[in-house]
Amino acid sequence: MDISKTGLWFFMDSLTAAETVELAKKAERLGYSALWLPEAVGREPFAHAAHILSKTDRLVLATGIANIWARDPITMSAASKTVAELSDCRFVLGMGVSHRPLVEKLRGHSYDKPYSHMKAYLEQFKTALYRAPMPKEEVPVLLAALHPKMLRLAAEQARGTHTYFVPPEHTAKARAAVGPDPWICAAQAVILETDVARARAVAREYMKTYVPRLPNYTRNLMALGYEERDFEQGCSDRLVDAVVAWGSEQKIRDRIEAHRKAGATHVCIIPLRPDNSPYPDSRAVEALAPR
Repeated sequence: MDISKTGLWFFMDSLTAAETVELAKKAERLGYSALWLPEAVGREPFAHAAHILSKTDRLVLATGIANIWARDPITMSAASKTVAELSDCRFVLGMGVSHRPLVEKLRGHSYDKPYSHMKAYLEQFKTALYRAPMPKEEVPVLLAALHPKMLRLAAEQARGTHTYFVPPEHTAKARAAVGPDPWICAAQAVILETDVARARAVAREYMKTYVPRLPNYTRNLMALGYEERDFEQGCSDRLVDAVVAWGSEQKIRDRIEAHRKAGATHVCIIPLRPDNSPYPDSRAVEALAPR
C-alpha cells in the first residue's frame, strides 16, 4: 500500500451516497492516494467505506477515526478485516479514544483513563477471534494521537498515528516521539481563499467545533506554545493561521510540504469552502491534487 501522495479528509454526511462515490471517483482520477472517513453521528464508516471501495479501483479508504467506544475489539477487528478482504487490501483502520463530551454525553460511557482503555483495547483487538478468510495483507492500524503517551503507543503497538487539528510543529514533535518508521498521517484543513478576512472567518467557524469545546486539542496546542489568550474571541490570528492553511494554491501547497518536511508520511487535506457551506470545495480538490 502506497499512501505517500496527498489524501482527502471530509465529513460527507451533507452529501448523498451517490455524491460521496462521485467525490471518491474524482479523488482517484486526480491522483489522491486516500479518502478518509470520520465517525461522529452520521454514516457508519465501515459500511460507507465498503460501498465506496466497491465503486473505485485504486483509492485507499481510511477511517479517521473509528471510535473505539462505538464497537468492542472483536467487532472492530472483524469490520476492518472484512472491508480489507472485500477491497483487496485498500483499507486503513484509524481508530481512537475520541473526546470526553462525545463519549460521556453522547454515548453514555465513562471516559476515565482513555490511554489505559486504548492499551487494553489493543491487546484484545490483536487477539480477537476471526473465522473467515483473512485479507491478503495485514490491515494497517493507526491510532489517533496528539500527546506523548498515545504517540508512543501508536509507534509500539500500531502502524503509526493519524493526527488532526495540528500545525507542522506538531508533526515534527510526533516524528521525534515515534521514530523514523511509523506512519504519521496528518490532516490539514485548507481554504482556497486569498481574502484575509473571509478566509479567517471561515477558519474560525471550522475551529469553533474543536476549541475550546474539546480539551484534547486545546491542551495539545498549548503544549506547542499557544496561550489561553490565543483561544479567546474565536482564537487569535496566529492560532487560526497555524491550524488552517488558507490563501493561494502555492501557499497551501507550501503548508502541505511543511508537514512532509516535518516528518509526515501522508497529508490529507480538508477542503473547506469559502462560502462556509458543508460541502467539500471542488476547486481546492482540483487545484491541490498531487502532482
